[in-house]
Amino acid sequence: MDITTDLLEEFKERMHITHSSEDDNLKRLLSFSIVDLQEKCGPFEIEKDLRAKELVFERTRYTYNDALEYFNDNFLSQINSLGLSIALKESDSDATI
Repeated sequence: MDITTDLLEEFKERMHITHSSEDDNLKRLLSFSIVDLQEKCGPFEIEKDLRAKELVFERTRYTYNDALEYFNDNFLSQINSLGLSIALKESDSDATI
């Protein structure tokens, strides 16, 4: 998963990280979060789906702070909602084909 500079900078701004010494690690964590959430919810475009981006940022924040074990429980309803939303979009696009 290729993480854009814009996505990285947006995450760093949110986390109030002003240095670049952790950029490679943050890119890796963002990538892991995208893959994990796409496996749980279905495919999404991070730049177009704001709910997906929010969850990716939250999961990455939890991972960065060594608290990943709490993410799924704390964001279960949002994860389910995103998965349902993606599934409905996919079924709508299948119906129009």
